[in-house]
Amino acid sequence: MDHDAIRIAYFSMEIALQPGMPTYAGGLGILAGDTLRSAADMRVPMVAISLLPRWGYFKQTLGEDGWQHESPSSWVVENFLQQVEARTEMSIDGRRVVIRAWRYKLRGGENPESGNNPGNDKSGGDSESSNSVDIYFLDTDMEENSDYDRSLSHYLYGGDSHYRLCQEAILGIGGARMLAALGYTGLQRYHLNEGHASLLILELRKQQQDLLNSHGNSDNNNNPDNITEAVRDLCVFTTHTPVPAGHDQFPLSEVSAVLGPDYLLIGCEDLFCFDNKLNMTYLALANSRYINGVAKQHSHLSQQMYAGYHIDHITNGVHAASWVCEPMQRLYDQYIPGWRMDNLSLRGALNIPRTPIHQAHQAAKQKLLETVNSLTSTDKQMEPQFFTIGFARRAAVYKRPDLLFTDIGRLKSICGKFLRLQIIYAGKAHPNDQQGKLLIQKIIRLANSLDQNINIVYLPNYDISLARLMISGCDLWLNTPRPPLEASGTSGMKAALNGVPSLSTMDGWWLEGCIEGLTGWGIGETGGGLASKLTEQSEDRQRLEAGSLYHKLEQIILPLYYQNQLGYLDIMRHAIALNGSYFNTERMLNQYIAKAYY
Repeated sequence: MDHDAIRIAYFSMEIALQPGMPTYAGGLGILAGDTLRSAADMRVPMVAISLLPRWGYFKQTLGEDGWQHESPSSWVVENFLQQVEARTEMSIDGRRVVIRAWRYKLRGGENPESGNNPGNDKSGGDSESSNSVDIYFLDTDMEENSDYDRSLSHYLYGGDSHYRLCQEAILGIGGARMLAALGYTGLQRYHLNEGHASLLILELRKQQQDLLNSHGNSDNNNNPDNITEAVRDLCVFTTHTPVPAGHDQFPLSEVSAVLGPDYLLIGCEDLFCFDNKLNMTYLALANSRYINGVAKQHSHLSQQMYAGYHIDHITNGVHAASWVCEPMQRLYDQYIPGWRMDNLSLRGALNIPRTPIHQAHQAAKQKLLETVNSLTSTDKQMEPQFFTIGFARRAAVYKRPDLLFTDIGRLKSICGKFLRLQIIYAGKAHPNDQQGKLLIQKIIRLANSLDQNINIVYLPNYDISLARLMISGCDLWLNTPRPPLEASGTSGMKAALNGVPSLSTMDGWWLEGCIEGLTGWGIGETGGGLASKLTEQSEDRQRLEAGSLYHKLEQIILPLYYQNQLGYLDIMRHAIALNGSYFNTERMLNQYIAKAYY
């Protein structure tokens, strides 16, 4: 597709594309990659901008004491990406910084596990295709730049506040300039996937000011309201977090020093600057034609947080073809042909016989356990006949990975009734999150202290490959965030596509996806019961939710799995038919097209 035919520019700090490319930290990057895959499948005229972290986010290793250690996640950029000729530049701290870009051509139908390197395809990487999306990773590691400026494209989310501001300036301002240098002249919408790219708006405002000035220097042309409206019509903003700490803020003095005086002295600062700080979220809110949260509940909460702005909702999804394991893919190909390009047809999973679903799941489970057993000691070996729970997400206090261990005695009693329980954990803590690291250590120490009736492993360096194994090979997906702090979550959606039901607190997407006893099970009361009676961080709520978790496991889930296999397989079929067919990026992107892009 010609560059001047592209209409939508998608900006994201991180984008996950392949296991060998550490260009993502977690869920935000996974969502971005899945969104762009569906854009390629659906021939949406889109281009994407991100940063190139040459040393990745980090590689996680776990010491014998359970403590997380970080090291660079090095990779050979040229093996995956193709450098483009275009260059742009900007000023950072008064220094000229040159920016180049590396292209990844994401073609429709590409599997993230295929090992294809389309951005560096010497036999056809430069050929144009309407069934593809070009993704450009911005890079400052060039001889023309100072050592510090070269380091700005080394680590994802690395360094201090100043480093972060410089990176976000490259993403937003440098990204807009790079698109112009590449010849994208027909852009009508700029989609900001979270607030990291919000400085894009300042560049668009500056461009609009320059455009108006070129048509005459009248008072009307220089009216800040005119500039604001022109830029607002271009921008779409998706907010992802209800946690205040997740919204970047930078002192105006620091912003002025990094960017120079031109960007903030253009009017309307009162809309997005508070306490002498530039608030990246409010910058996006004040300058976007369409704003959305990533689940119904999240949009309601965001509406309360950001009074005065209309916050719509588009619930997240996942790219179905990327996350369905091979045994299930073969099954769907047999019974639901065309499901990859028509995800809604997965509702036909209710017509798949139970036996082949069981066989496909067992094949995925066997592959997962073989991997787990190859990474763990002989006394932690797992067996396919035992019920296996999966829990994998960023290790953070509000996600409560230790809720399952609130009452160890109760957990042991439950396991005693059903011979054995196997639990597989994975997930990284941010390098600066000491509490998250302590949670990982706590779980590993518990795993070492419990007997074989509760077999727990914590797998290091969670990535796309490990995620694909876990969400398809476990028998149950556990999610225990503290409501209302889970904006959406997508791991349970991936599990559902593979017929794996969830057991989750009632927050994020699960408020929409949980049909009790049909697609999975909820932890705690629903319909405002528990949530309306107890504060979100109270010890009483923690105790009651843990009790609900234990009750569901002991009285409903484990008896169903061990004593009524056909009943459990029916739950699996409904997880696919009801949740897999809806919570996907095909549906999600169609909603963005209808509500936000056109």
